[in-house]
Amino acid sequence: MRNSTRAALTALCLTAFTSIAFAEREESEGQQISRHPRNPQAGRAVTAGGTTATTAITNHGGPVMGGNVNVYLIWYGNWNQGNGTDTPAGQQIVRDFFTYIGGSPYMQVNNTYSTATTLLTGVVNFGGETADSGSQGTALTDAKIATIVKSSISKLAGGIADPNGIYFVLTPSNVSVSSGFCSRYCGWHTYGTISGKSIKYSFVGNAARCLSGCAAQTVSPNGNPGVDGMLSVIAHELVETISDPNLNAWYDKAGAENADKCAWTFGGTQYTTANGAKANMHLGNRDFLIQRNLAHTASGDFCGTAIDPVTKVVTK
Repeated sequence: MRNSTRAALTALCLTAFTSIAFAEREESEGQQISRHPRNPQAGRAVTAGGTTATTAITNHGGPVMGGNVNVYLIWYGNWNQGNGTDTPAGQQIVRDFFTYIGGSPYMQVNNTYSTATTLLTGVVNFGGETADSGSQGTALTDAKIATIVKSSISKLAGGIADPNGIYFVLTPSNVSVSSGFCSRYCGWHTYGTISGKSIKYSFVGNAARCLSGCAAQTVSPNGNPGVDGMLSVIAHELVETISDPNLNAWYDKAGAENADKCAWTFGGTQYTTANGAKANMHLGNRDFLIQRNLAHTASGDFCGTAIDPVTKVVTK
């Protein structure tokens, strides 16, 4: 089930209706990849999601990412376009998110995936960024994305591959990926051996390429629906990579990882920003609308945006 296409069928926890999303696990060009499905609620109001326990998620024995996790951004393609989304201002929204997400109540949810040998701290450091103006063209494959990661590492963190890092390849809206960005998925995460180390990396494209499929709303908290939608997918891939970096740690009997089980639901703490957008998280001086994550607690597994580190009460 872990290696087959569409191996994980995840029932989303919705309040007003039932919707199904495919959390796809597949072998692509010799590499296992976990893909984030498109939004099955396109055109509908932003969904809170259910508050009851989900089916159980279990530890299959693989490693998790403990301690301080470092995030590296690889800006691929042209991020200086005049379209209002693939812009330096859009890039700054992403930087600001990673500046403040570490140690946040949202990241504390992931601490429930600590193991007997590895403590998840919720600490995420912004380790640096680099740019690739388009070495692989505007029509990418999964293998080309791996090549982008390998070639970019030499320009990051002293050129040393970081086994406790996550490398995000972020593309503008004019870049396609033949494995199905926009038509099948909105982003993915995987791992590979680089310089003899197990390196975790993720692809997420600007949701402006397919706003109805890869974003939850067309008006967004930071005035850039493509990048704001992209950040919700980035957060999804971030927490899954930490709890299941090699695709052999935390997942349920259908193969769904923690964030898969809460995909495209945003909780009951949503509020309306000044421009009429919905948000559920305030970090630094910005608001964000971020998909919920799954808290694995002694009383059950619940989708939420935060958890109290002492009482273990989940904000659903």
